[in-house]
Amino acid sequence: MNTKELNLPTGFSPASRVWIYQSNRPFNEQEVLEIDEQLLQFTEQWNAHGAPVKGWGKVILNQVVILIADETDTTVSGCSTDSSVRIIKSIERQYNVNMFDRLLLGFIVKDKVQLLPMAQLSYALEKGFIDENTLYLNNTVLTKADLDNKWLIPLKESWLSAKIA
Repeated sequence: MNTKELNLPTGFSPASRVWIYQSNRPFNEQEVLEIDEQLLQFTEQWNAHGAPVKGWGKVILNQVVILIADETDTTVSGCSTDSSVRIIKSIERQYNVNMFDRLLLGFIVKDKVQLLPMAQLSYALEKGFIDENTLYLNNTVLTKADLDNKWLIPLKESWLSAKIA
């Protein structure tokens, strides 16, 4: 699996800012439709100091919300970033999920997101649940270029590689 298979948007600057929020559970089909609609409404109205922000948001892999802001014409300010966090917190409340647990690591196992508490990484490797080539969701990427090239990466190429050496 690679990001080209995920229908991420084109036409955004490689320097566009990216925010990735991983849910602690998958969304069902109806929830994905509802959340995608909310994200569409949000990005269509996204402003920074009154100027429209070229934005995009969608649920990917039924479990990950990605927001993108192209700052070519309008720089995203603190207030506009806060508004994006508010929509994510609203989704959390509405669907009873946690989108801010940075200790839950995401991996692609059998073409689905599988979450693993960081404390269980060694155990999962030892038992063969994952290996050094398992795709890791590197949710720390900050730009569209990195989203395209460094988001879904083998565990051995991630910052976690130091923990498994």
